[in-house]
Amino acid sequence: MPALKPTEYEAEIVWLGVVTSMDRAALLAEMRDALDLRFDGVAGSVHGGLTRESCTRVKAQYPVGTAIRNERQLSILSAEELDAIAAKMGLDSIDPARLGASIVLRGIPDFSHVPPSSRLQAPSGATVVVDMENRPCQFPAKSIETVAPGMGKGFKTAATGRRGVTAWIAREGRVALGDRMRLHIPDQPGWQPGW
Repeated sequence: MPALKPTEYEAEIVWLGVVTSMDRAALLAEMRDALDLRFDGVAGSVHGGLTRESCTRVKAQYPVGTAIRNERQLSILSAEELDAIAAKMGLDSIDPARLGASIVLRGIPDFSHVPPSSRLQAPSGATVVVDMENRPCQFPAKSIETVAPGMGKGFKTAATGRRGVTAWIAREGRVALGDRMRLHIPDQPGWQPGW
């Protein structure tokens, strides 16, 4: 039996983008019709590279600034969860560019909680590996604030459990708007430390 099993869940790519500027106060991804996924990420992305400097998210494991594997090459969001975040904030919608999104998918329920190490595979064969849930941070809040004054402060609370996932590229290939990505999940039981 394979260690990864395909599920019946497919999601349509409804938005693609690349963050090209390190100006986190004005976080903004540039919308694209297609992305070429490479082992080192997406060309021109500030989140690209095979390695990255560790940040405060992993300070319990490494001193900040340590060179580590870049498992945060992509930020993948759910269109349904974006709608829920906007509703909770009292907004009609949220532009995924303001969240630094790489890919926005429609069609996988509870997307932010798909198991770590799941794969999303495109028709081209391009495959990304889910690292883990992406936690809400202040940078999208600041970006939202620039277009909806007074509303950005509600982002972290509204986005908790709905911020999508970070991922890295396991197989190179092209993804484009309208492509459908199939979800593959690890074929293993949940961790049971008392076993």
